[in-house]
Amino acid sequence: MLGLALLAVALALSCHAAEVRPLVLAANFGKFTAYIQQIVPVLRPDRIGPDLAEWYWGLPKWLSLLGETLMMAYLGTLLGALGGFVLCFVAAGNLVRSSAIRFAAKRFLEICRTVPEIVFALIFVIAFGLGPMVGVLALAIHTTGALGKLFSEVVENIDMKPVEGLTGTGASWVETVRFAVLPQVLSNFASYGLLRFEINVRGAGVMGFVGAGGIGQELLIAIRNFYYSDVSAILLMIVLTVFAIDLSTEKLRHHLIGGEGMR
Repeated sequence: MLGLALLAVALALSCHAAEVRPLVLAANFGKFTAYIQQIVPVLRPDRIGPDLAEWYWGLPKWLSLLGETLMMAYLGTLLGALGGFVLCFVAAGNLVRSSAIRFAAKRFLEICRTVPEIVFALIFVIAFGLGPMVGVLALAIHTTGALGKLFSEVVENIDMKPVEGLTGTGASWVETVRFAVLPQVLSNFASYGLLRFEINVRGAGVMGFVGAGGIGQELLIAIRNFYYSDVSAILLMIVLTVFAIDLSTEKLRHHLIGGEGMR
């Protein structure tokens, strides 16, 4: 009962600080539903073909921008995974005995994942100008911090007997990592990398709001100019793309983790 009371007090204080007002929310909820009704297109059964063609009048352009967004997410994930892969072994307490090296690696990873991708994108837009390269760099830095943290936790939970065996035979640190650590962690690394790619697809869709290219920039233009049907068309494309990636990567992640468990 005491725990529930403390939870209720904390909830009330947080709602007050965040200005969460249920009455105001209820009074203005109709504006949200009205906007949703405005962006829903009119699709008539007897004219479904022409109506769909009118709704997706910009499909070739939007598909090109969506492909650009996917490439941004893929390249950002790949570069970030490489950075996290290199730094995770240095940040692992069971592989590196130097507290100074571990401290520097962990703090660097914290900086990379603490600053939001959108902030990195804004900084890079100022430095390099508009374009998808800005989104790739922002996603890569944030992914380095996020995956580096996850990878290092996986490394710290490995079975140390193979490591001790190789160390006892005189193997170098790199050889120990290659032959004693990597076989235990690669499947989990791949699983986390696929999960991060799914997250980065959603993040890359927002990068266009700050001029980093991709489908997000076209969505922002549609929202600002009140092109209601374009907003719903682009949103549906993004949602379906994320659904497809989520389903495919989920099966692959389970397969990788299951294969590791069988071994």
